[in-house]
Amino acid sequence: MQFQSNVTKKMLSSVSIAALAVTVAACGGGGNDNKGAAPTNSPAASEAPKNEGGDKAEKPQLRQLLPFERFDPNKDPVAAYLKEKTGYDVKYDQLPAENADEKLNLLMANQEAYDFMKLGKSQFARLAASGALEPLDDLIDKYGTNMKQVIHEETWNSVIVDGKKYGIPEGTAGTQVGTELVVRQDWMDELGLEIPTTTDELYNVLKTIKEKKNVIPLTGGKDPMVGDIASTFGITTDWVERDGKLVHAVELPEMKEYLAFMNKLYEEGLMDPEWGINTSAKAIEKFSSGKAAMYRLAWWDAGNINNALAKNFPDAKISIIPFLKDKDGKTQVVGSAGVTYVVAIPKWAKNKEDAMKLIDMKLEKDIHKGLAIGEEGVHHEMKDGKYYPIHPKFADEWNNASYFLTGTDQDNYPIYWQARVRKDENVQKYFETYQENAKEHMVIDPLTYAPPIEAISKNTQKLAKLREDSFIKFIGGVEPVDNYDKFLAQWKSQGGEEMIKAANEWYQSNK
Repeated sequence: MQFQSNVTKKMLSSVSIAALAVTVAACGGGGNDNKGAAPTNSPAASEAPKNEGGDKAEKPQLRQLLPFERFDPNKDPVAAYLKEKTGYDVKYDQLPAENADEKLNLLMANQEAYDFMKLGKSQFARLAASGALEPLDDLIDKYGTNMKQVIHEETWNSVIVDGKKYGIPEGTAGTQVGTELVVRQDWMDELGLEIPTTTDELYNVLKTIKEKKNVIPLTGGKDPMVGDIASTFGITTDWVERDGKLVHAVELPEMKEYLAFMNKLYEEGLMDPEWGINTSAKAIEKFSSGKAAMYRLAWWDAGNINNALAKNFPDAKISIIPFLKDKDGKTQVVGSAGVTYVVAIPKWAKNKEDAMKLIDMKLEKDIHKGLAIGEEGVHHEMKDGKYYPIHPKFADEWNNASYFLTGTDQDNYPIYWQARVRKDENVQKYFETYQENAKEHMVIDPLTYAPPIEAISKNTQKLAKLREDSFIKFIGGVEPVDNYDKFLAQWKSQGGEEMIKAANEWYQSNK
């Protein structure tokens, strides 16, 4: 399946890239891709190691551009491991922590001598559209033996522009769920309450807690979309198929029903009155200090919240509320999947073939496993058929390993990656329970593996902010839900209609 972009490709020139830099800078940089600092200064390169297999030709030193992180990748043990296993010496540079997009545009305008780059998805979309990137189909066919085997076909769709592959997609650690409602089980026992399974039961539990315990029944942090509740109204992913077409969640009539229910909770004091201004940290503090009974908890926060609660209330207990059922008894849970980064080669790169060879070597089974979780018996161990980190060695030497990925073995990497959640007993318990509760119920967005779609890329951020602000007003009663159609008209006029059209153009040609 391939998305045929309307963008016309052209050969890169200094003028065209300079124009790109001006254009994007005018639009503003940042976003989720702004993880990056001035290029790091690595030590002078040592002599490049010899090719394996008796080839005496020296491998060139390669240069890679990466997002910002607070460590020097050139001094990281994982970099040394990759050099030893692949024979390639790589000099790693980072984008700045601030104004990363502007810096990237400047580097591209100057045709900086990078052999490959790890880009955020929006960065990749802009550079692919500008003509700055090398089409990789021929290089993949010639040198991509491993990647063609371990990267799924649907994942490749995310890097296809005008029928050609312009990057190597780095898939996530599998399809997962990140959050689920939790409740103070000791209070449930005290009040003789059962764990709710539907929104009606949830409402009754919250009402009883408010009346009997005089605490905040349900707390949360600003996000107006509580997935555990929204899914019972048929609201799941941003895009859904209805009658053979893609529609955005804001268009669904069920959205008004969900907002009306949440407004009811708010008006009756069953949810945090400070929901619209809470941070996640503030909501967690309210739950762990005994001010709130229920919270939608991310599994990665499970260690901190359990430790804080145990310190404040040694006899307190937490239960995970299994995902609620809708009026027809069906459970739906949004799964997170897709592509985190894209690895691309600039059109002017001097060592394109060697860059592709290295990227593919990193996906060879044993090298990839070592990259993901280090050496068995040193960094990780196997117990009960599962990988566990060995501390402190794993944390000291392999904590940054995912930073060095340039693609993933999509069948095996999620298994390796789970060693990371087993560094804490509570984190492991909550992660594994959430996934088990969601099993057989997960749905993913139909655009999860879509390639860059310009109309969506340029409008998503501003429309998401419009939706968040408007929904908080609807829930808090500042704006009556009856005015929802006015919001929808505004959403469509400010780019939503354009997104819907573009999404369906891709979807209809790739079903």
